[in-house]
Amino acid sequence: MTGLRYVYAVCHPFSAPLQAQLKGVAGDPPRLLTHHGLIAVVSHVPERDFAEEPLRRRLEDLDWLTETARAHQSVIDALTVVTTPLPLRLATVFRDDSGVRVMLEAREDDFRRTLDRLQGRVEWGVKVYVETGPETGETPAPKPASGRDYLRQRRARVRSHEDLWQRTEEFANRLHATLSAYAENSRLHAPQNPALSGVAGRNVLNAAYLVPRDHSEEFVELVDRTKDETTMDSPGIRVELTGPWAAYSFAGEEA
Repeated sequence: MTGLRYVYAVCHPFSAPLQAQLKGVAGDPPRLLTHHGLIAVVSHVPERDFAEEPLRRRLEDLDWLTETARAHQSVIDALTVVTTPLPLRLATVFRDDSGVRVMLEAREDDFRRTLDRLQGRVEWGVKVYVETGPETGETPAPKPASGRDYLRQRRARVRSHEDLWQRTEEFANRLHATLSAYAENSRLHAPQNPALSGVAGRNVLNAAYLVPRDHSEEFVELVDRTKDETTMDSPGIRVELTGPWAAYSFAGEEA
């Protein structure tokens, strides 16, 4: 198959095979390109979509971008099962194999340092949300009998919500401190905007943790144990754990 070269990640050499039916961006199976003891995971993509000008237009097409990002991530996920990949940013494209090799050579020292630092480690994501309203078990207030009664109920709701938000922030800080002490490294990301993420509730904590792959089970148990100690008495607090992922947040490479 002819076309441009799409690069997903850089890795140290590994022996375990990728999934036989794995498809990458534009449906082409990924392959391994070796240069100076580093592996670039690449596939072919058509110029009509990935040459400079059409790619600029395509990146403004939300449906196309979502499909491309999903295919890109599926390759990264498959690599994470068998090795420690250093993911490159979405739509990293070169003219041919020679262009990929030139990139590997130019950044060889940085790639090796980062891969050595991340070897055998994965990223776990933890988010804490606070929710208010009937879905949290909040008892509906009776219909106000007067304007004064309405104002009193409104002040009570505001105080209740403020108390819940404060408890959530305190819990999120404790959880982050506990998980950071266990993990080798951590990153705090900006809270997600619910209008953009489509996830219910206000995002109070959005963090990533770098954990040795062999310690992942203990990390998950720590999240569950800490979560259960608080959320049983605070139904408005929700904890979301995701992973294990390739270490995007610790790679020094924009995803």
